[in-house]
Amino acid sequence: MSALKAGDSFPEGVTFTYVAPSGDTDLTVCGLPIQYDASKEFANKKVVLVAVPGAFTPTCQQQHVPSYLAKLEEFKSKGVDQIIFIASNDAWVMAAWGKANGVKDESILFMSDADCKFSKSIGWTQGDRTKRYAIIIDHGKVTYAELDEVPKSIANTGADGVLAKL
Repeated sequence: MSALKAGDSFPEGVTFTYVAPSGDTDLTVCGLPIQYDASKEFANKKVVLVAVPGAFTPTCQQQHVPSYLAKLEEFKSKGVDQIIFIASNDAWVMAAWGKANGVKDESILFMSDADCKFSKSIGWTQGDRTKRYAIIIDHGKVTYAELDEVPKSIANTGADGVLAKL
């Protein structure tokens, strides 16, 4: 498969893993990872999928996640049902990253793209990590899909860049 673009259907068979939020931000409290059938879930929702090179990495932690936390209400007002961050990190690291950012609920989900399976399928990886990209999926259809190729930039994939495309 090649890179996704506006107008494409979101592919079938895409799954991620995550630890469901428990309402607790204690990093030592862990649940068990569960499968998330993205293809099925995205068919009936408006979703912003954001991929980052890694949890807790400087640009991702200092700019990317905070931009979405600050604009959650704006995303909701534009009809977004779910915001999901993915990276190559395992589901426990991704859950800890959400907790470290004070996320106690499903307002933003932090999921693992294990072995970059999905990111590789669309050609958006850099070595063993995902590239920095954002995809808007509206009831199974891709309406926006962009990379940030400039190091440390979130112009296309940060909250402001994505909100401008909703």
